Amino acid sequence: MKRLYLTSSINLVAKRIAEELKPTDGKNKLVFINTASEDKVHEGNWVEENRNSLKDIGFDVFDYTIRDKKEKRIRNDLKDMDVIYIDGGNTFYLLEKAQQSGFINVVRDLVLKDGKVYIGTSAGSVIAGPDIYPALRIDDASYAPNLRGYKGFNLVDFVILPHWGSVKFKELYLNHRLEHSYEGKSELILLRDNQYVEVKDDWYRIVEV
Repeated sequence: MKRLYLTSSINLVAKRIAEELKPTDGKNKLVFINTASEDKVHEGNWVEENRNSLKDIGFDVFDYTIRDKKEKRIRNDLKDMDVIYIDGGNTFYLLEKAQQSGFINVVRDLVLKDGKVYIGTSAGSVIAGPDIYPALRIDDASYAPNLRGYKGFNLVDFVILPHWGSVKFKELYLNHRLEHSYEGKSELILLRDNQYVEVKDDWYRIVEV
């Protein structure tokens, strides 16, 4: 079964997701991929909050970056993980590193073939869709000068626009993102920080906490 949990802010919804996943010893290995925010590409204090929220609900958290790695090594490193978690940050930088490392092939196999659970926050949720183009005017694409197109992981057939309703992102949405996103072809889901999208195979629902 394909299972994904796509969030704006994992630290606000982790406890509710844990009720679904029920992490237990022997089935609680989670790889915490923080590539999108490494080297101050996208600064913020949420990384530690997100990591702690996942530890608090029972996951054994393993920090990881896909930058400067090859596909074979990533496959070997992640094969025993139960959950693939991708944190927020710069979506374009994250996609560039996924393209360069071969991670796109790896994550699709892990989720679609091996049945690993995928959890995304912000950029990690945007990139799970077919196309990250709707995020073009909110993230700084200059951090990804070698980006080859905007195609995402294509694990779902819609694009998450995170942090809808947040005061911090209000100006970006009203003056930049909505106008730009309206021109796209993908189905969009505007997701609040206290919501997440639960996906099981071809079925999904929006859950509010």
